[in-house]
Amino acid sequence: MPKCCSLCFEDRQISREIVAKASETGACSFCKAENVPLIAPILLREFFEQLQGSYVVTEDGGKNLAEWFKLDWRLCDSLSILQTKELLGEIFDDANLLRTNYAPISQPTSTNLNLWARLRTELMEENRFFPKGTINDERMHFLATQLILQNADIPAVWYRARIQETSVPYTVDQMGPPPKEKATHGRANPAGISYLYIASDLNTAISEIRPHTGELVTVAEFELTEQVNLVDLRFPRKLVTPFICENESDIIQLRGDVEFLERLGEELTRPVLPRAAAIDYIPSQYLCEMIKKFGFDGVIYRSSVGSEMNMALFYPQKARARGASMHYVSKVEVQTVLADVAVLR
Repeated sequence: MPKCCSLCFEDRQISREIVAKASETGACSFCKAENVPLIAPILLREFFEQLQGSYVVTEDGGKNLAEWFKLDWRLCDSLSILQTKELLGEIFDDANLLRTNYAPISQPTSTNLNLWARLRTELMEENRFFPKGTINDERMHFLATQLILQNADIPAVWYRARIQETSVPYTVDQMGPPPKEKATHGRANPAGISYLYIASDLNTAISEIRPHTGELVTVAEFELTEQVNLVDLRFPRKLVTPFICENESDIIQLRGDVEFLERLGEELTRPVLPRAAAIDYIPSQYLCEMIKKFGFDGVIYRSSVGSEMNMALFYPQKARARGASMHYVSKVEVQTVLADVAVLR
């Protein structure tokens, strides 16, 4: 009898279920992982039947369940479509089910997504401090708790870079966040509020400050001095799990909210020209203030210029610089794409 493991799904809730129900350890029949807790796939049937209930059979196009589960929830990312179909066939005990095409049950666009689009415009163009539009605090708090980056997954070393004004590198004491009187508008902070921006690798930290070829840069290594609660907005579909939902209606709502969370992640990653920062950073600053109000210590977001992650730490005292080094920028690469005429207008 084939057996599956948590690595097949890459979902937190399913991982917990597999660990709780595992009766043996060995080689997974699907992802081929060795020495992992194993269960019979059919033991997960009730979870996947509820997820299936948020889709409806369609004769007009559509996709099979394996494709939808990958697209909507990033389930079985490490498996091929064929492997995923085989696994789901065992879960449902019905291989023919994967030959049927489905579509998500029709729903209006996420309420939060529509609200954010209107609120974003209002904050930038109409009402800065007392906007009429709001996002449901309770729902947003719930969604944020689904995106917590586990402390075991937080890198041990982080980096912050500064372009040098002279040939003398900055000292470690000069590599912390700017004092409040010098804190300008950032992705997460309004002017006058100082956060610590750090990157998970050296090259990303240097790229974030947009140096020119020939400039000297000081890079400091940082470590967190205590456990922190961070909201990870890089890949919401990989973190949000539909298996915590009580019914199909909750799954349908959550599927819409994942689109909303992706939009928020884009706010933090979107490249912004320095001359436009005071206005263009307002939506992401509002978002971070909301997350801070919920009691989180910072946000994790994708870099727009590097391949690794960035952190905006709301409480800089929770990190400590442990050394600094000087680097010479020998080359800066530029990539371009054809601009949309509508954008230029």
